[in-house]
Amino acid sequence: MASNGLDATMEATVPIMHIRPPAVAGLFYPADEDALRMQVQDLLAAAREDETGTPPGTAIRAMILPHAGYPYSGAAAARGYALLRDARHRIRRVILLGPSHFVPFHGLALPEADALATPLGAVPVDPALRTAALELPPVFINDAAHEREHSLEVHLPFLQTALDTFSLLPLAVGRTTPAECGRVIEHLWDTAGEAQTLVVVSSDLSHFHDDATARRLDGETTRRIESLDLDAIDHQRACGADPVKGLLWVARRRGWAPRTVALCNSSDTTGDRTRVVGYGSYVFH
Repeated sequence: MASNGLDATMEATVPIMHIRPPAVAGLFYPADEDALRMQVQDLLAAAREDETGTPPGTAIRAMILPHAGYPYSGAAAARGYALLRDARHRIRRVILLGPSHFVPFHGLALPEADALATPLGAVPVDPALRTAALELPPVFINDAAHEREHSLEVHLPFLQTALDTFSLLPLAVGRTTPAECGRVIEHLWDTAGEAQTLVVVSSDLSHFHDDATARRLDGETTRRIESLDLDAIDHQRACGADPVKGLLWVARRRGWAPRTVALCNSSDTTGDRTRVVGYGSYVFH
C-alpha cells in the first residue's frame, strides 16, 4: 500500500479534503512511523507463529477485536489480523464499528472527515458506503464522537499493515438495539459486496475485576459469543456491547460461525492481578 494509504486510482476518484489526525499516537501505539510499523509487523509475525489456521477456502467475514494500548491487547488483536494474510489482496472495504467512550448519543456516528490518519498514512472513508449509511435513520454525522475516540483508531495501523489498498467506513456506536445496529451492518455489507468486505467490531471485555473474576466473566462472555447469545452480553462484560450484539444479530440471521482465536487480560502483560481488563479476539466465517 502506498505510504498515504491510497493507490493512484483511489487518489483520482476519492479527493481528500478533510483528514482526521491521529488522537492516540504516542499513547496507545508509537507516534514514530518506523517504530509503529516495526511493532505491528512484530505482533503479526508472532501471531502467525502461534496461528491455529483457517480451514482452506473459508473466508473471514467479520471479527471482534480489542482496542487497548498495543502493549496490553496488541498481541490479541494481532491473532485476528494475522488470519487475513491470504485475503490481503481481496479485501478492499472495511466496515469498522467501535463504542463511543467520550460522547454519549443514540445511534451510530460517522466523522465529517474524508480520511483517517495514522503515522503510517491516511485511510480514505469510502464515499459510497458513507452515502449508504446515511440513508439509515440511526446513522448521522458527529465529528465530536470521533475527535478523541481510540476504539477505532487503534485498529487502523493493523489494517494498514495486514491489507493492501482499502477504504473504510468508521462508525462510532452509541446506544443502539441489536436489530438497529445489525440492520446498519447488513445494509452496508450488501452495499459493499461480500467478496471484498470485512466487518471489524472493536471491543474489550470485562473491566477492573481481579484476575480470577475477570477470567471467569470473560470465559462466560466468550461462550456466549461462540453461541451467538447476544441477549446475555451487556456493557459490564464488553465495553463495545452494542456493536458486538449488532454483529451477533447479523451472524444469527446469515449463518456466520464464530471462532475464538485469543483470550487474555492485562495481567498477562503487567503482572498486576488486582484490577485487570479482558481482551478477546473472535473471527466469523
